Amino acid sequence: MEENQVALGEDTDVVVGLDIGTTKVVAVVGCRDKKSGKIRILGYGRTESVGVVRGAVINLEKTAQAIHVAVEEASANSEIDIKEVYVGIAGQHIRSYPSETSYVREDRERVFTRQEIEDLKRQMSCSKVMAGERIIHVIPQTFEVDGVADILEDDVVGMVGANVKVSFNIVTADAGAMRNIQRSVEMAGLELRGFILEPLVSAEAVLDENDKAAGVVLVDIGGGTTDVAIFKNSILCHTAVIPLAGNAITSDIRVGCNILPRQAESLKVKFGSALPSENSDEQIVSIPGLKGRPAKEISLKQLAGIIGARVEEIFGSVACEINNCECDLDRFIGGVVLTGGGAKLRHIDKVCEYLTQLNTRLGVPKEHITSDSPKELGDPVFATAIGLVIYGIRCEEENKRFHVALDDLREDEGPIQEIEERREPVHEAPSMEPGEGTEDLDAGSKRKGRRWKGFTVGNLTNYIVRFFEDDDDVR
Repeated sequence: MEENQVALGEDTDVVVGLDIGTTKVVAVVGCRDKKSGKIRILGYGRTESVGVVRGAVINLEKTAQAIHVAVEEASANSEIDIKEVYVGIAGQHIRSYPSETSYVREDRERVFTRQEIEDLKRQMSCSKVMAGERIIHVIPQTFEVDGVADILEDDVVGMVGANVKVSFNIVTADAGAMRNIQRSVEMAGLELRGFILEPLVSAEAVLDENDKAAGVVLVDIGGGTTDVAIFKNSILCHTAVIPLAGNAITSDIRVGCNILPRQAESLKVKFGSALPSENSDEQIVSIPGLKGRPAKEISLKQLAGIIGARVEEIFGSVACEINNCECDLDRFIGGVVLTGGGAKLRHIDKVCEYLTQLNTRLGVPKEHITSDSPKELGDPVFATAIGLVIYGIRCEEENKRFHVALDDLREDEGPIQEIEERREPVHEAPSMEPGEGTEDLDAGSKRKGRRWKGFTVGNLTNYIVRFFEDDDDVR
């Protein structure tokens, strides 16, 4: 088969999104369909992930092998010679700092341009952060111009004024985690185009502008973590990483039923439910015993009880993150949108509705891709990978990056000049152990830092767990 030698960044804007998850690695190739404006998926590849724990690359060689398999499959299906990839990043190491920046423009009659805002973002990306961290996103929240407050990024373009105050959220990731991803990608023979925060790209795949404007909570349930992204008035105002997801449910089933991990996974996928009341003690599943041992019988109600307890814990944490927004629930007209492989669990939406008091629906990445794209990509397990393609294409088309590649970060560059800065960590979870104190974002200050489960990020107005089944394990 003759390959199309298409390099990313050319007029074709062919982009590859690489989702390196805890349970799967997915590579998706796509481009913009000029007629419909949607994304045409040219091909994809998917394989099991064995070197990643809760979103963090632990074994570089195994991860590189999985990346190679997924990318080779995507390359064969799309007939594209893949050289570069956009990679999603998430995990408990993600942190976010709120920031306020003030400055005076020399010519108050000069119109704000998009380039001026992009220059400001680049300057802010040189801010000092804690040791061992790297900035991956600089996301404007609101602007204040000559006393007029709460102006969005899109609205400030075209205005005039002198005294400017901008609130940002600066999102950072652990440098070691980023290096492990980059090295794994390079070991697979690829070039890393850039890192993008996974909650951002998942939202791109399953939400539209009406959802974001109405107020919506996105919950992406993966294998190792559950990502939460909350939008109000088209602004991404909060996001969090919960270190519980599909693998935790499988582990509970394995321990509670005293069965093998693959049997627990198969049991969850085929018969799992998040509501014990929807099942009966008389409904029995037989699990084959090992090497002639008697089969184990488990009632579906017992199974649902095990699953439901963990699901309640996950959505209890989601409800806490919603409360952190300090916003009335009636402002979330869009309710909760569930995506990711874990969102396919039966009755999980009902548990979410009960604990969050918000209407809940399943989000699938169909709306933004063309109808001739592979049908199986409508599965929520592909939301992150497809979102990476959508986001990457927009970056290529607009010739700008809302991410910072590892090689572009410089520790020795100080904060921008003639700008007053004030930054503090958003919140700290008391259950996490403190890290070593390093440089604060305020120049010259020192303080103790903490790793923490949740984090808050700013707005971006513009933009699986693979369940392996074995029929012999459960019948």
